[in-house]
Amino acid sequence: MNIERFVIDIEQSRLDELATRLNSARVIPDFGNSNWEYGTNTNYLSELVEYWRKDYDWRKHEKEMNQFEHFKTEIDGLPIHFLYKKGKGPSPTPLLLSHGWPWTFWDYQKLINPLTDPAAYGGDEADAFDVVIPSLPGYGFSTPLTSTGINFVSTADIFVKLMDGLGYKKFAAHGHDWGAIITAQLGHKHADKLIGAHFTTMLPLDTFTGGTVDESFFDASEMGIAEKNMTFFADGGGYFALQSTRPQTLANALCDSPVGLCSWILEKRRDWSDCGGDVESRFSKDDLITTVMLYWLTDSFGTSARFYYEAAHQPWAPSHDRKPLVEAPCGIAIFPEEVLAQPKAWIEHYYNVKHLSEMSSGGHFAAMEEPEALLKDIQQFFASLR
Repeated sequence: MNIERFVIDIEQSRLDELATRLNSARVIPDFGNSNWEYGTNTNYLSELVEYWRKDYDWRKHEKEMNQFEHFKTEIDGLPIHFLYKKGKGPSPTPLLLSHGWPWTFWDYQKLINPLTDPAAYGGDEADAFDVVIPSLPGYGFSTPLTSTGINFVSTADIFVKLMDGLGYKKFAAHGHDWGAIITAQLGHKHADKLIGAHFTTMLPLDTFTGGTVDESFFDASEMGIAEKNMTFFADGGGYFALQSTRPQTLANALCDSPVGLCSWILEKRRDWSDCGGDVESRFSKDDLITTVMLYWLTDSFGTSARFYYEAAHQPWAPSHDRKPLVEAPCGIAIFPEEVLAQPKAWIEHYYNVKHLSEMSSGGHFAAMEEPEALLKDIQQFFASLR
């Protein structure tokens, strides 16, 4: 595997063109939408765009990203970008961190240093990790993607090849959202390669082609979980319907409008986080805009949205029928405002659960919302497997 050093350096012409678009952005009427029930609140979006125009500094964030070493390689004909930092300790554990949508690799920024150098943060150097954070195929700098058929199954296979190419025959894995599903697929198909699998989102691997959790797994005290899941898909599943059926139609609109792209991503950051309706209680304006920038500047929204289409149009095929289906040792962190939840009987049936934690706060973006709690849980789980 040929690996090349990669430095993030966006051409100034791209930033200038973006500024022109932001300066000519239109503000559309909005009313009766103070609680965002119709979608992104235009008043807040306008405030955020005004900050983007006048105060946001991409070069500052680009410099922060470049404080870490980045690399690019090609696996199965696909460009793969990854951030890589080795740990400081007697025997660091290799750890693959997989992100989701609308995430980027940079959502793990608060975990990189304490994971790789725990002693510098008051921890035990025995807990050090070699951290590898790839951008999913078609996301961010893992572009351009020109092949169809790339979904979470093929991505898991690609990530095994990436870790093998870095010299790791066995590794730990953690993920959220798509990253959690990729991690579960690793724990199913590639259990022999995993030290353990840690994640925060739990779904049957055949969810995207109709798989569900049988109601027999829910006890009387858990019926609220089933109701929560149904409400999410009924009230908040519009993005899923579009991205899993006509992602290119959506891409043609959002890849031509930075404000439109910002609106699409912003709504999810607010709705899916434990922010009580105040998105800036969890993410700064800079956090929000940097996420949008990593999609905009890499022209990757369209191919990131196709990840849903590919999952929905390629039925998941199990690699074995053993139980639990996810055989690798599993650590699960449950955050109270995660958008979907599952009954404990099903969790214990589906995963080889060795560690389960219920957090006091946090939502879908735990690495940004509750980095200290997530850090501690990752460290505790993998320490228990040493």
